Amino acid sequence: MTDRVAAVLAALEAEGLATTRDAMGPRYGIVTADRVFGVPMARIQAVAKPLGKDHDLAADLWATRVYEARMAAFLIDDPALVTHAQMDAWRAGFDNWAVTDTACFKLFDKVEGAAAMVEPWTRLNDEMGRRAGFALLACLALHGRPADFVHGLTLIEGAAGDERNFVRKGANWALRAIGGKKDPTLRAAARALAARLAGSDDRTARWNGKDALRAFAKADAKA
Repeated sequence: MTDRVAAVLAALEAEGLATTRDAMGPRYGIVTADRVFGVPMARIQAVAKPLGKDHDLAADLWATRVYEARMAAFLIDDPALVTHAQMDAWRAGFDNWAVTDTACFKLFDKVEGAAAMVEPWTRLNDEMGRRAGFALLACLALHGRPADFVHGLTLIEGAAGDERNFVRKGANWALRAIGGKKDPTLRAAARALAARLAGSDDRTARWNGKDALRAFAKADAKA
């Protein structure tokens, strides 16, 4: 372990709270095999901010298998230096929704050509791998990154009946994100898909459709 990595770990550990650590699983559904200090996200960000962008340090922090260090890695890595191979390697180590979503929201969707990872990830069998595909699709939509969102709706429809909690919620997040785009064609297509799913005989698909329709109606009322 380098001195820089040791210093970051020490800074993170100093911010750790037993109450935060103990609540991660029961309250937030964050269950991980990694070592955990119990640092709130705001404090992880505070530790990471002075580090700037540092691709090599990010890789070293990821390798520690400390939950907070991995979260910090997403904040300091340089998306211009992140390859699709790195994305896939890190994705294979995702074991909870918080790591999955933070990686996609803070780093992966900024990587050149990131949209190419959406379809292969959404076709994986493991829960977090598939979640990563839909989380990435949602983040691309939310942050205005390039992607084939029409095809994304097809991927969402294909997974809408997946009963696994983090997959169904990931697909729902992506559907709502695409439906929130300003493009009228995408908005109409997302709402049409939500309506089809809402009328499905499949319970999970029906939940996905109805939840998305409620979100669209709420957003439209505020417009």
